Amino acid sequence: MATPLMPKATAVWLVDNTSLTFEQIGEFCGLHPLEVKGIADGEVAQGIKGMDPVAAGQLTREVIEKAQEDSTVKLEVPAPKHEVPERPQRKGPRYTPLSRRQDKPDAIYWMIRNHPEVSDAQVAKLIGTTKPTINAIRDRTHWNSSNLKPVDPVSLALCTQMELDDVVRKAAEKKARAEARARKAAEKAGTILPTSETVPEENIPEPVEETVSAAIATPEPEAAPEQPVFAEPSEPAPAEENSEAEYDADSVFAGLDKKLAERENEN
Repeated sequence: MATPLMPKATAVWLVDNTSLTFEQIGEFCGLHPLEVKGIADGEVAQGIKGMDPVAAGQLTREVIEKAQEDSTVKLEVPAPKHEVPERPQRKGPRYTPLSRRQDKPDAIYWMIRNHPEVSDAQVAKLIGTTKPTINAIRDRTHWNSSNLKPVDPVSLALCTQMELDDVVRKAAEKKARAEARARKAAEKAGTILPTSETVPEENIPEPVEETVSAAIATPEPEAAPEQPVFAEPSEPAPAEENSEAEYDADSVFAGLDKKLAERENEN
């Protein structure tokens, strides 16, 4: 279904001037109902001036009134009178206005915290950033890591809610397929049960490590032979004889007198 030329500006005008539901406005403008709710709460499309779709010839007053009375009525853009060539899809990184580029780190931080299953390539394409920036924010090495706050990229107008939901859905499906393949491979290979569940305890051999360690263990030192309780007392060792004689003053003077007497007799 064709969408208006300025979907967000048209959604702002419809929210402010009609009582249409978020689903009706979102389907007409190509936006997610939650994004339309964010516009109504003032969190999305701040500063965007509303555009009247009636004046632009995209809706009629009768269609709007009919849709307000019946919530099942869908708003549709009338077929153009002249064929307009389709605009080729631009390839390359997403363009982000200068005023919004400083909000990219907060949006990346939000994606890392709330949707870790989304790959870095998907985050880079969704927000319009690079993988080194994503890795720096994940590793807390970004120059402004201390001031980062997780903020929804939709509320920062870096992407639409439909684009975010599509990326999250694809990442969840890819993760589910990977888990299914891993589970199928495990079932095909079979599960190896532990020995305690397949062999009785009495038949389980002792661990090899304990047997080897017991075989190479160092032998304990032999105990000293016990002495008999009623052993004969050993004879005391003889005292060593003093090689030097003991002298006193009287014996010394007596010896001197004797030598003097012998000398006098010789003379």
